[in-house]
Amino acid sequence: MLEIHNTKVNYIQYGKGRDIVLLHGWGQNIEMMKFLGDPLSKNYRVTILDLPGFGESVEPDTVWTVYDYADMLYELVEKLSIKNPILIGHSFGGRIAICYASKYDVKKVILFGAPCVRNKKISIKEKLLKSAKKLPLMDTLGEKMKNYIGSTDYKNASPKMREILVHTVNEDLSDCAKKIDVPTLLIWGNRDEAAPLEDAKLLENLLPDGGLVVLDGTHYLYIERLPQVLNIIYNFLEG
Repeated sequence: MLEIHNTKVNYIQYGKGRDIVLLHGWGQNIEMMKFLGDPLSKNYRVTILDLPGFGESVEPDTVWTVYDYADMLYELVEKLSIKNPILIGHSFGGRIAICYASKYDVKKVILFGAPCVRNKKISIKEKLLKSAKKLPLMDTLGEKMKNYIGSTDYKNASPKMREILVHTVNEDLSDCAKKIDVPTLLIWGNRDEAAPLEDAKLLENLLPDGGLVVLDGTHYLYIERLPQVLNIIYNFLEG
């Protein structure tokens, strides 16, 4: 646990090699990114954090924007002496990665289901929860994991965290995406209802050096197609 940006942030770090930082989605925590972190740690040093307000990290003392989360991440990266990290973000974590990479040095960026162009037609809350319920692996993840995705998590959120969510979904990060000057890979599910494929295409067009890989899957593609996703990640990082 580290004191970062006026809050306490829980994190884990393991493996050896170039640094990868994994950023989870809204309502999730470290455990949901270990699906990627555990295999990647065989070749990389992996850092996963509970974003403030989730898992064991303390809720921010004010209503944060995505930019505040990015600045918090920068402070954490500096304290851990991580240089030029590879960022991998899912959904909310992907938004933070977009903002971070537009301001600070990174090696490469990988995004899953992380829309950055505001679309009033999308209900993040409803579509995210609907997508989560369809995830086949949810039956095998156990009750502990189910607590990190679903309506209970949203309903139990404090007024402050709900306000942060409102700010997040209303923030258009198009200008940030245009400033990312490193290779950025989008891995998207063709049945993602929380962040439809149209969002991925819009984001790809904004990125100076972006590429899109579409697989059959939902918002939780990185779990549903884990072996295939890992092969794509390794090819991208080693290329």
